[in-house]
Amino acid sequence: MITIESREKSRILIVDDEPANLRLLEKMFKAEGFCNLVLISDPRKVQEAYCAEPTDLILLDINMPHLDGYHVMAQLQELGDPLLPPILVLTAQTGRDFLMRALNSGARDFLSKPFNRYELLARVRNLLDAHLALRFTFDQKGALEEMVRKRTAEVTQSRLEIVQRLGRAAEHRDNETGRHILRMSNSAALLARQVGWNEDRCDLMLYASPMHDLGKIGISDTILLKPARLTDEERAIMETHTTIGADILSGSNDELLETARIIALTHHEKWDGSGYPRKLSGEAIPLEGRIAAIVDVFDALTSVRPYKKAWPVAEAVEDIRQHSGTHFDPELVEHFLKILPGVLLIGERFSEP
Repeated sequence: MITIESREKSRILIVDDEPANLRLLEKMFKAEGFCNLVLISDPRKVQEAYCAEPTDLILLDINMPHLDGYHVMAQLQELGDPLLPPILVLTAQTGRDFLMRALNSGARDFLSKPFNRYELLARVRNLLDAHLALRFTFDQKGALEEMVRKRTAEVTQSRLEIVQRLGRAAEHRDNETGRHILRMSNSAALLARQVGWNEDRCDLMLYASPMHDLGKIGISDTILLKPARLTDEERAIMETHTTIGADILSGSNDELLETARIIALTHHEKWDGSGYPRKLSGEAIPLEGRIAAIVDVFDALTSVRPYKKAWPVAEAVEDIRQHSGTHFDPELVEHFLKILPGVLLIGERFSEP
């Protein structure tokens, strides 16, 4: 809300090379209650004074040594300030040509000397009221945008926590751990970045891949926790965790959940078509699933399980190499080997306690 007090506290630059004119204007404005006046007799100092703190109005002479008023306006325009204050030109120059040149150079108003005191004050008040209203709207918009940004960040963080906890719920059904999904998801995002994905898609990979085994919550403990080798029938049931997970995640227009559905469904497909559940092959397997497959297997090989020891990194890498072109996308294998140091750092960061 614009008040008389806010108007009188407005910062006004008065630029004129004649000291007598500056003193006259200063006396006039102070008599009307304006208390934040900056008097400038050297036009070369206008830009510095303007940048020192927010300014609400500029009174500007045209004919001055070193820089005329047109050059001063050009300098201010070059700053690119979205809240450039109004400029009221006060000049002894008369005539339409001077008026049009001043207005086309950025002036908001034009008044010839000698001017009428009451007319000048009325124009100043009108210009200040319009600018202060614009500044108030701009500040309110910025505050609103900041509130929206914070709220969006909070909602996004809540979504991600739910996603990660869903992934952990699935992992706790069997012998894997919550840290497996942290290692797997961060490695998946790293590999996605290596193949050229932008940051938004990499974030999708990071946040969606923890749900790759969500379907395990639909597999019975007798199969999921069986310490011995599964029978063919049990293996077939176990493989349905891919379709169960996809079913749970299906039916949403949310990009994150759709990416998670794709990963859950396809991360056990193999490059040569021998995987499951659909026996897709080659590039028919979505890239999200192919990325998840490599990092999931590598972490499983290098992690301790009740039924096996952790493989040495060199042996796990060799296994990935040997299955390039059969289990894994051969091009992705090459990218994976390039980021191996980063994958190992992720493994250290999220190592088991």
